[in-house]
Amino acid sequence: MTVYGSFPGARPRRLRTTPAMRRMVAETRLDPADLILPAFVREGASEPVPIAAMPGVVQHSVDTLRKAAVEAREAGVSGIMLFGVPEDARKDAAGTAGTDPGGILQVAVRAVKEEVGDELVVMSDLCLDEYTDHGHCGVLDADGRVDNDATLERYAEMAQVQADAGVHVVGPSGMMDGQVGVIRDALDTIGKEDVSILAYTAKYSSAFYGPFREAVASSLRGDRKTYQQDPANLRESLRELALDLQEGADMVMVKPAGPCLDVLARVAESVDVPVAAYQISGEYAMIEAAAEKGWIERDKAILETLTGIRRAGARMILTYWATEVAQKLGGARL
Repeated sequence: MTVYGSFPGARPRRLRTTPAMRRMVAETRLDPADLILPAFVREGASEPVPIAAMPGVVQHSVDTLRKAAVEAREAGVSGIMLFGVPEDARKDAAGTAGTDPGGILQVAVRAVKEEVGDELVVMSDLCLDEYTDHGHCGVLDADGRVDNDATLERYAEMAQVQADAGVHVVGPSGMMDGQVGVIRDALDTIGKEDVSILAYTAKYSSAFYGPFREAVASSLRGDRKTYQQDPANLRESLRELALDLQEGADMVMVKPAGPCLDVLARVAESVDVPVAAYQISGEYAMIEAAAEKGWIERDKAILETLTGIRRAGARMILTYWATEVAQKLGGARL
């Protein structure tokens, strides 16, 4: 091919010539402080219990959870989101183990706070699904449907016992109408104004939650489509966003992350509060499974997905790889 004059004058490839050049002009960087580690703790466990659908992730004992929290803190991870897994015998229709001050989640919060204090942001899942014998995120009415307003009363109780245990942030994940406002009032009523609310603003009814249900030993019968959002809808998410902010949300979240990058971008453009995204269990399991088959390069795929979530606008990312990625980032920022 004959090249005339200075054609082409614009050569974007000049900025891709070396690793140092690419790093210097990178528009999006990952930092350990962007990451939050979701962690499961199982009542009665004396050692970690592997989760088959999530290789490398376990249901912790309280003691191993303490160690995981310290490891996350030392790696530079910002926070840990705790999920309790009660013994089956403790489950009932009202999810009373979730509001028991001696319940597994409250025990876990106190243990982690004893271990790391305020050096790691300790977050707690505020939902009933782990504790109900029917597996739904709220109490059921006579027709077997989730009763929104009765569930809000239970969420208010959960918020108060979690705050009393010492949590820094509660994460109401049940997608009940009005949950943020009720929880804010419940916290303020007992003098816990400093406890933040991370609102699950856009939580879609997703096919990618399957491994999580093993992780929390879910008893779910049926589905959650009457309260989690339809994955086809975006404007609905923006309406949920406006309501959560009006009710007092301190931070907002989109879940799942990867399939909802467009939603994440719209939410991030619309608000002046921190925005989180949850890279959920199915996203994790797909990469681990494909890597185990040798079909993709595991570490590069992990970083690429996290960078994409960050680029779409997430200031914080909940990911099961949080500690591992933070350790690998070390002094380098990608």
